[in-house]
Amino acid sequence: MANYLYDGVFATFAKSSKPFIITPSGTISYSEFSAQTNRIANCLIAAGVAPGDRVAVQAEKSVTQLALYAATIKAGGVYLPLNTAYTPLEVDYFLKDAKPTVIVVSQTSQEAIASFSRALKAVLLTLNKDETGTLQDQAIDASEQFDAVARDSEDLAAILYTSGTTGRSKGAQICHRNLVSNAQVLTDTWQFSGDDILLHMLPIYHTHGLFVACNLLAMVGGSMIFLPKFSVETALTWIPQATTMMGVPTFYTRLLDDEKFTSEATAHMRLFISGSAPLLAETHNRFEARTGQLILERYGMTETNMNTSNPCDGVRLAGTVGQALPGVDLRIVDAQTGKPVHTGEIGIIELKGDNIFLGYWGMAEKTAESFREDGYFITGDMAHQDKNGYVTIVGRDKDLIISGGLNIYPKEVEALIDELDGVVESAVIGVAHKDYGEGVVAVVVTADKTLSLEQITEFLKDKIAKFKQPKAIFFVTSLPRNAMGKVQKADLRKTYANLFSA
Repeated sequence: MANYLYDGVFATFAKSSKPFIITPSGTISYSEFSAQTNRIANCLIAAGVAPGDRVAVQAEKSVTQLALYAATIKAGGVYLPLNTAYTPLEVDYFLKDAKPTVIVVSQTSQEAIASFSRALKAVLLTLNKDETGTLQDQAIDASEQFDAVARDSEDLAAILYTSGTTGRSKGAQICHRNLVSNAQVLTDTWQFSGDDILLHMLPIYHTHGLFVACNLLAMVGGSMIFLPKFSVETALTWIPQATTMMGVPTFYTRLLDDEKFTSEATAHMRLFISGSAPLLAETHNRFEARTGQLILERYGMTETNMNTSNPCDGVRLAGTVGQALPGVDLRIVDAQTGKPVHTGEIGIIELKGDNIFLGYWGMAEKTAESFREDGYFITGDMAHQDKNGYVTIVGRDKDLIISGGLNIYPKEVEALIDELDGVVESAVIGVAHKDYGEGVVAVVVTADKTLSLEQITEFLKDKIAKFKQPKAIFFVTSLPRNAMGKVQKADLRKTYANLFSA
């Protein structure tokens, strides 16, 4: 039996001399990356990793870390990437929950994590931003020969923890089939080939940067310009060498704020892709006006990888995340009854397909709650779909505001506020209200300091029903976001929790 994921993603070009990873300090070929993968895989086996064992990693983005992912898969292990922003206390929860055999952290975190690793009897290794550390020390002397450990399509490949904004973080169990099938579908949908060079400025502890980007380029034999993080200056420096780019909306808004980002600078680019957070229609339109190109927006989740996409060839509709990908069954249902809603009506997205995860690690009850009896996964994302199948997401079900017994979808109010000249972006939340249950609150980022509360109120007055209009409006310099650019509405709700309590 073969190793389903390694063979499906990394093996095809393992002996090729063509560039796989391009960094400011040099280029790594596919064959060099394969040799590094094999050395690390031998280290993992020596550390006691057996099929199904977890390898937890909290380290800065590097080529060695990417090779550690490939090595974990090749050695039959389960890869567990952790956000570098997590505190030791947060990491302790993940480690106790997943019980890894090997833990890899930066040297600066080693002391804080040491007691956790001892309690789990796990091997603790270090990997620093400059790719030094005990993992690299051991790998240097390891053999470059390694036969992949047999794993089939349903075996666990990775555990990715959700953000946990509504309770304990849940470990989404991703199997080999999930990752291979999604990469294959995206290869066709986004027309990637060995000629593509992807500008990669995303973190690799997340579905977007690790699975969508790296698996896809490795599968087709393309190259990645692999940079530690995004900055406008860095992006503009490297774009001339790229053909494609994946980013979060913040990447694109910041590029558009720089006059050097022009149609001439992007004329050679084949494709710009955006995901991980909603892309404002305004950003989509500004990008087209500036470059003559349309950003391709898609929709995915930690639990499902990619679900929908605007087309490579065809109409890309601003404000939508496109149509269901081939092999993905998508339906929009009433949250209470579970029955499909009519075209254009808002409901909960439910999904079924080879991309859907196996369930939550150690949470059988939560897993059962997340699936319908017919096998559809309940995403919690609220959306509507037009007659051509294009999906527009309006928010999370937990972000739904119920004021005076009436449902209010924040996206509808945000979209109107964002139309106002001088508004950069807005976030609309529900806050506990003694009379209405919840009161609508708008938090607005402006570029024009003269914009007033009265102007926003007057603008909304005749455009939406009175019960949807904000009962309070606040101006801020920025909205709280996570590393992938998603606005953290839970943080905003905490900030304004006592607003109407008097």
